Amino acid sequence: MRIRKASLLHVVLDVETTGLNAARGDRIIEIGAVVVQNGAIIDEFHSFVKPPKQISKSAQLVHGITDAMLIGQPTPEEVFPQFYDFIKNSVLVAHNAKFDIGFLRIEFPRHRLSLNHRYICTLEMSRQHFPRLSNHKLGTVYRHLVGKSTADIQAHRALGDAHMVAAIWLAMEGK
Repeated sequence: MRIRKASLLHVVLDVETTGLNAARGDRIIEIGAVVVQNGAIIDEFHSFVKPPKQISKSAQLVHGITDAMLIGQPTPEEVFPQFYDFIKNSVLVAHNAKFDIGFLRIEFPRHRLSLNHRYICTLEMSRQHFPRLSNHKLGTVYRHLVGKSTADIQAHRALGDAHMVAAIWLAMEGK
């Protein structure tokens, strides 16, 4: 991991999970994040996470990650302190940030970490800027703003989604 200057950085992130409800015990199984500075991606973070819980069938249908894929992957105790160091002193950016940030806010205290970062939600931004879109799903907003298909990006996987969110955020910010 690179040492970054103390300037204001934005970390665009996405998580994949065992299910949809962190409050009911669902856990993060994949984290992808990119650091954006001056309109460019300058660093990235990616890790699978071996949770103490099985992945629900409905979640598997979305992201394609299976329990077998997580065998031998790092534990939450290994991943989250590293991710905390990666996002230190940054503003977080996510599409449907309440979901991603919500999972992190439940996970971090398990490892004696806190998450008090400001965050930006590109889902909310896209709803404000483009109210006439048929929907505001990540792929729809990406195609609308970037003009590219999501075929070349591994959608519904954390790092691929983080790259799409970064492109959306940069386009909406005019960078």
